[in-house]
Amino acid sequence: MNIKKVCIVGASGKLGQYMVTHALARGYEVVGVCRPQSVDKLAHFQDRITLVPSYTNDTDVIKAAVSDCDAVFTVLAPWGVNDYASGTVQAVLDHAPEQARLVFSSGWHISKDGKDVYGYKIRMIEAVLSPIVRFLRLVDINDQHVAARKIFNSDRLWTLVRGSDLEEGASEGLPVWSTHVGDAVLESNITRRTDFALFMVEAAQDDSLIQKAPAIVSRASKSAHMHVAIT
Repeated sequence: MNIKKVCIVGASGKLGQYMVTHALARGYEVVGVCRPQSVDKLAHFQDRITLVPSYTNDTDVIKAAVSDCDAVFTVLAPWGVNDYASGTVQAVLDHAPEQARLVFSSGWHISKDGKDVYGYKIRMIEAVLSPIVRFLRLVDINDQHVAARKIFNSDRLWTLVRGSDLEEGASEGLPVWSTHVGDAVLESNITRRTDFALFMVEAAQDDSLIQKAPAIVSRASKSAHMHVAIT
C-alpha cells in the first residue's frame, strides 16, 4: 500500500508520540488528534504535524481528521466512563476512507477468539482493579472490550496490536508476534514502547496482519530467541 498521509488518534500519549516519530521518519504527512489538555506534549513536533485538539470520541472531529488519510493509528484509551474507547473506534470505523488501513492498540487482556491464556497479573487486574477504577470514574476497562468487539465485527482493513508490558529504552527492533497470549514465544512479556509503536506503523504495510490481533513481544527477549529464528 502506498501510504502518504496518516492520522494518529491519541497522539499525545507516550505510544502516540512514538508513532508520530516513526511516521515522520517514513516521510508521512501526519495528522494528530489529542485531548485539548495534552496539546503541550506535542510541542516538540511544532510545525511538522497537523494538530487537532479534541476528545477522540468526537465523531465530527474524527470524520474531518481521517477524511483523506491512507492509514489511521488509534490508541484504545479507556479514559473515564463515557464510552471513550468504543466511541473513538466507532468514529474511526465509520469515517475513515474505505481502503484505509486501520491499526489499533490494546493490552494483552483483549481477546479475539477467547483462546488466550492469561497469567495471574492480567486476571487480577480484570477481576479486582477494573471495577474499582470504573467506580472512581477514572478508567473503564470493559469499554476497551466493547471497542475491540466493534473492531472484530468490522469488515474494514483493521489490525489490533496487543502489547505486552512496556518499558522505555532504545529500540530493539521490530517485535515478534503470536496469535494467542499464552504462546511460548510471548513468555518474556516485555516490549520497548518505541517498538510497540514501530510495530503499529509497520503493520499498516503488512497485508498478512489484516483482520488479525497479533500479540507482541520484544525480539530481543529470551522467549523470542528461544522460539523464533531471529535474524
